[in-house]
Amino acid sequence: MKKIGILFGREETFPEAFVQRVNEKKVSGISAEFVKIDRVMQAMGGEYAVIIDRISQDIPFYRAYLKNAAACGTAVINNPFWWSADDKFFNNTLAEMIGVHVPKTVLLPSNQHPHDTDERSMRNLGYPLDWEAIFNYVGFPAYFKPFAGGGWKHVYRVESPEDFFAKYNQTGQLVMMLQEEVKFSEYYRCYCLGMDNVRIMEYDPRQPFHMQYALNPKPIGAKMFKKLETAVKKLCIGLGYDFNTVELAIRDGEPYAIDFGNPAPDADIHSVGQANFDWVVENAANLAIERAKTHDPKGLNLTWGKFVSAAVANKAVKPQSIKL
Repeated sequence: MKKIGILFGREETFPEAFVQRVNEKKVSGISAEFVKIDRVMQAMGGEYAVIIDRISQDIPFYRAYLKNAAACGTAVINNPFWWSADDKFFNNTLAEMIGVHVPKTVLLPSNQHPHDTDERSMRNLGYPLDWEAIFNYVGFPAYFKPFAGGGWKHVYRVESPEDFFAKYNQTGQLVMMLQEEVKFSEYYRCYCLGMDNVRIMEYDPRQPFHMQYALNPKPIGAKMFKKLETAVKKLCIGLGYDFNTVELAIRDGEPYAIDFGNPAPDADIHSVGQANFDWVVENAANLAIERAKTHDPKGLNLTWGKFVSAAVANKAVKPQSIKL
């Protein structure tokens, strides 16, 4: 029997519905359950053919467990090694390399020295930074947020250099990035499963949490739908994420990727709504079953992005070398 497990935390609706849907399909030799961990021993594991990870971004112990499980043959969705190395600033760089529009973004050092460091540790950093060039590049208003994400924590909208410095002084040891504000006419949040199965959802981040997903979405023209779908697939293939959401803002008829490294994306029925919930449960179940069917107990069962696979193949990682 090949087991599919789901690893989760305080999340309520999706994990139970996912397990139920996999088991309802009654695929011979495959079952689903909540992951149960009572010991983690090095180079021992692999009892699950597939694990859907919904919590390791918050629990370092789980991340280490998943890496050990992956080394022992489990197909972990999403790849715990790549997710550990990934960050939002790199995502923007990759997006530019593969031809997806992104806001102008600048990486900034932490406002305070990391623990056990001082000014000598930062001697390669020019001080003060070239704030004039940075502000001229990004412009105001802008968004100021952690370079590695964090569920909309420590995200600020800043109106001026004075406003920026007031917020910067509140960020402690966080490494931050300053990002151009994209004034949009439409906004979409898109599920992408298996790097090719896309659901485009009309979304408004300015609304209260329970009203962000449109209950009666407006039709999307065929040309715009293709642009959105293409951008989503390019990003997920490039990053190697099998279960992701991509947020796209439309400016002057072109999609701009705003947030697109969400490998444990919201899948709660109370926020995404019934129709979107049903879609993600059904397609996550299908993806997990397919990975279980093709699972090789002695093989490498992880998905890697095109950026990484190009590097592994010893190719120059240039825009023209990443063919998606």
